[in-house]
Amino acid sequence: MSSLPADARNADQIAHWNGPTGRRWVDHQEHQDALLRPILDAALARADVQPGERVVDIGCGCGGSTLELGRRVGRAGRVLGIDVSAPMLARAAERSTPELPVAFVRADATVYPLPGDFDLLFSRFGVMFFAEPARAFANLRAGLRPGGRLLFVCFRTPRENPWMIVPLEAAYAHVPTPRETAPDDAGPFAFAREERVRGILGAAGFARIDLAPLDLSLDLAGGRGLDAAVAATLAIGPVSRALEGHPPEIRNAVAASIRRALAPHQRGETVALASGTWLVSAVSP
Repeated sequence: MSSLPADARNADQIAHWNGPTGRRWVDHQEHQDALLRPILDAALARADVQPGERVVDIGCGCGGSTLELGRRVGRAGRVLGIDVSAPMLARAAERSTPELPVAFVRADATVYPLPGDFDLLFSRFGVMFFAEPARAFANLRAGLRPGGRLLFVCFRTPRENPWMIVPLEAAYAHVPTPRETAPDDAGPFAFAREERVRGILGAAGFARIDLAPLDLSLDLAGGRGLDAAVAATLAIGPVSRALEGHPPEIRNAVAASIRRALAPHQRGETVALASGTWLVSAVSP
């Protein structure tokens, strides 16, 4: 893995993903891959990845999407995974195998110079954190051949994602809520508004922009029951960030509240709640 300069305005996000959040994703990579697998499958189907294609995986994290893309393009293709998180990229490299045509680079996609011969820019939840998204997408589009494609997944509004918000609201009964941010600030829900996404991609030079809603249920328990669902929400995601620095008694109180909030959603060994995302596609003229 190599490292290249970053946009200074992305410094906070880069620090965030190289700190405790990035390490938590590494520690719980298998659970997160399984949890988000239905969304990845839908995105890959929409992207229509073909053998021999050249693909960039933006915000590739621990590499689950990159490795799957590598399997689909085969030996005649190539996949480049880009991320800012050193611990997550280290995990991605560990998971790769010699027969897969994948490589990873630690870099900020806002400024990383891509050769202009890629067929597809792909991302599963890796594009909502840019401080200057139009600039980032313009830079990424420069890496596409004429007629090259863009396909990414991003979250819609918080209320359309109870799988994240139900446990978080339970936690906020015990810990302070963070300062209020603007809806368009960099973060999980920065691309919730369709008109904003269209404006960003249009300003970056993309054409044939389309946003298709995707509504799926995600099993927080991974088929292992309510206790596993509670443990997962405490370990990674917005609840884990809300609990940073709090003592064990607060953590225990939060766990009890989350358990009560999730119990009505338990069906056997699953605890499934709704997710709402966009499948965003576009082309480079």
